[in-house]
Amino acid sequence: MKNTLNYKIIKSKKQYFEYCKKLKILLDKNLKKHEDEIELLTLLIEKWDEEQFKIPDLDPIEILKALMTEHQLKAKDLTEILSLSKGTISKILNYQKGISKATIRKLSEHFKMTQETFNRPYKLKNTINRKYKNAALMNMEK
Repeated sequence: MKNTLNYKIIKSKKQYFEYCKKLKILLDKNLKKHEDEIELLTLLIEKWDEEQFKIPDLDPIEILKALMTEHQLKAKDLTEILSLSKGTISKILNYQKGISKATIRKLSEHFKMTQETFNRPYKLKNTINRKYKNAALMNMEK
């Protein structure tokens, strides 16, 4: 007789926590016969986690602005945190200047985030070509 597993796609927090609890019990038993069940529960739980905790695809400046709002910081606060001038902070926040590696390190350390969060290409406003509708540069500073 074939063993059937009665699990479904997770659609609620309650179901998620039930599956997590069940998985923990099965992992504690560590029996070979539960291998398929453990794999299925792990897959369902990971799928739920990915969907629930998906980070929006924001550029580094949008992320920085959101963090500033969350931590109630103003541009002048960033001058102290990053050891940069008000003008430089303003240029960064207005997409006129890219974020340097040193600044990325300071941001990731201050906000306890990975450097990859701030180290992604994004479009800069090209002050030279402002009169052209789609003139932009990419922040690809080395």
